[in-house]
Amino acid sequence: MRLIQCDYQGQARAALVEDERQVRLLDADTYTLAHRAIAAGKSLGDIVESSVTDTRLDYQALIDERHLLPPLTHPDPAHCLVTGTGLTHLGSADTRASMHAKAQANEAELTDSMRMFKLGVEGGKPAPGESGAQPEWFYKGDGGCIVAPEAPIPVPAFAEDAGEEPELAGLYVVDDGGRPWRVGYAIGNEFSDHVTERFNYLWLAHSKLRACSFGPELWIGELPQHLEGNSRIVRDGETLWEKPFLTGEANMAHSLANLEYHHFKYANFRRPGDVHVHFFGTATLSFADGIQTCDGDRFEIDLSAFGRPLRNPLLFEADTTDVRIHSL
Repeated sequence: MRLIQCDYQGQARAALVEDERQVRLLDADTYTLAHRAIAAGKSLGDIVESSVTDTRLDYQALIDERHLLPPLTHPDPAHCLVTGTGLTHLGSADTRASMHAKAQANEAELTDSMRMFKLGVEGGKPAPGESGAQPEWFYKGDGGCIVAPEAPIPVPAFAEDAGEEPELAGLYVVDDGGRPWRVGYAIGNEFSDHVTERFNYLWLAHSKLRACSFGPELWIGELPQHLEGNSRIVRDGETLWEKPFLTGEANMAHSLANLEYHHFKYANFRRPGDVHVHFFGTATLSFADGIQTCDGDRFEIDLSAFGRPLRNPLLFEADTTDVRIHSL
């Protein structure tokens, strides 16, 4: 079962994807439906089936008219936290290590990136009930950094790079008792500044404070162990760069449960009512192939199991913001 969320007559409403051409409107947004399921002690799928209306919408028209929204939102963006974990996918360490590599007297010495990746390979999939290795973790922002599918991803004037990161995102709500519930999964473009990160990995935090996007569809239910997708950059109507990518637990050093545990173990991430968007990492970057993006380039990330691709053009911004601090 897959859902989208759209702007319908000025309100956020969820809709059930019936096929690639049409969706069936539901009577509430995804956030409301999720809390309805928690209160009723039912699955989200059951709540969706009982919440369908007779209204069907043209899927392509929603795209063309820019009515798509992220598939899960909070009424107050400040109560949506966007985070992620890196070095989680098999093969991803080589890309990251090459970004961080510096001359070393001892060639056998591991970089910090390789050391972190090795920890995940050795202890990232613990037995049920056990705590596994901690992953690399980062913060991206609150709901204000989320860009809807098809909408432009802004690139701040101070940015050194504007690179895609095709990956899975886990979407969560926290109930009134402080218990997190997974609503589902979506295609994500975590989007980072890889030049900034490459200069020094201690600038990773800076490189991640950028916009991001996920959707357009929300996958409800168990996730396949193996997923194959394609990531591409389109410039002036032509494919500039394209590469397949693998995700799902079969292609990861960490289990999803381990990544979720090491996020939600912190009490401040279990605040009642909050929404969480958590990116699970990638193994494929155009940056690693020497691609430099520019204004108007369009990212397209496709996982066929998730329906329509996630597409976003780039919008490079001029620096017009006055960030001088004034004393009171």
